[in-house]
Amino acid sequence: MDARFTDEQDEIRRTLRELLGKRCGPEELRAAVDTPAGHDPALWALLAGRLGLPALALPETYGGAGCTVTELALACEETGRALAPTPLPATAVLAAPLLLALGTGAQRAALLPRIASGELTAALAVPGPALATALALTGHDRRGQWAGGGRAGGVQARRAEGGWQLYGQADQVLDGHSAELLVVPAHTGGFARSRVLLFLVRGDATGLTRVRQTALDATRPQGRIQLRDVPAELLGCEDSDALPALARLGDTAAACLAAEAVGAAARVLERTVEYVGQREQFGRPVGSFQAVKHRLADAYVEVQAARSAAYYAAWAAAAEAPAAAPTSAAATEAPAAAPTSAAATEATDAAPTSAAATEATTAVTAPSSAIAAATAPEEKAGALALAQALEALRRAAAEGIQLHGGIGFTWEHEAHLYFKRAAGDELLFGPVHRLRAHAADAAHVFEEAGT
Repeated sequence: MDARFTDEQDEIRRTLRELLGKRCGPEELRAAVDTPAGHDPALWALLAGRLGLPALALPETYGGAGCTVTELALACEETGRALAPTPLPATAVLAAPLLLALGTGAQRAALLPRIASGELTAALAVPGPALATALALTGHDRRGQWAGGGRAGGVQARRAEGGWQLYGQADQVLDGHSAELLVVPAHTGGFARSRVLLFLVRGDATGLTRVRQTALDATRPQGRIQLRDVPAELLGCEDSDALPALARLGDTAAACLAAEAVGAAARVLERTVEYVGQREQFGRPVGSFQAVKHRLADAYVEVQAARSAAYYAAWAAAAEAPAAAPTSAAATEAPAAAPTSAAATEATDAAPTSAAATEATTAVTAPSSAIAAATAPEEKAGALALAQALEALRRAAAEGIQLHGGIGFTWEHEAHLYFKRAAGDELLFGPVHRLRAHAADAAHVFEEAGT
């Protein structure tokens, strides 16, 4: 396993960091989240048109860049640093892979090039509280009870003249209020023969009502979707198995979200280190006190360990992608992207200058070659990487608020935005202990231990 970034990967990080530094500062960020869409369309046009972010993990056949999950995760890391409110997670991380995996040839040809160019945004219409379960991150519901279970509730699908109609509601859907295309999981077949299928719903469909909801983390805009006999198009064919496709998506999405959380954690820690080096108490910088050094060193070690885990999860997901079997007959012609190995051996973010932090860097940033060599392509590391990254972000953000002193508690400062990102992501994709518990169950850890 080659632990170095390629020149192209380094260029993605450098270019994206420069652009976001100029176009997504604190003032621009607050202005963007206050818009009805919750993001800046001009910034998204630059990210999609100039840098091609939504095209990174899509095949060249459909206008993509032909890269892998690794490159997409690196892009997410940079957007996480800036807390950039963009449609990237909802469109490129959650929705596009399902279109690629399950869509018919005509659906992929019609939708994926528009997503790659940034012309079309999409959202996976899974209710926020059920998202982690639907993606098999905190549990694996083989019957799809999270989608309604064939009973009243959730979203139900029934055949209508000339197609399908959907009826139901989904709350706290990421970008659900603004996405131009919705990928909606719905139950069909009644209670006795209930199963979950995926449907495509246009943003202007008749009977569709959408409203933005107040969210803990304003940089992750969410919406309520109400469907009242809304016409819908089946994604793929009726023998498409939606639940396994969502479970496979979960590992890839977790790797990207982990990288995003690592970027946010590194940035808030970097700002905290800079501040304690400037703020003075008792005639000396606050950062010179041993107690402050230890707190920052501990946070730094945690962030670097989470970075290694996120890079490894992205590499594992990219290595698994070519070996993944098509989930339906309609998806057999989907081209496979070649894996690109990626793991970081050096940290690019600022770090506290303490001996403990310096020594810890060597220990956590270099992945073990023995572990990498023994890794099977089907290994899923995304959930564990996400758990570690969310924990690191919460720790770094909390330390940032504390060590900034009085200013860290103010609305005008950005420290609380990072803490809200940590808390909001844990509500959507966690909690951390359930991510780890499900990973342990999937690996039969406690069974092998005889407990």
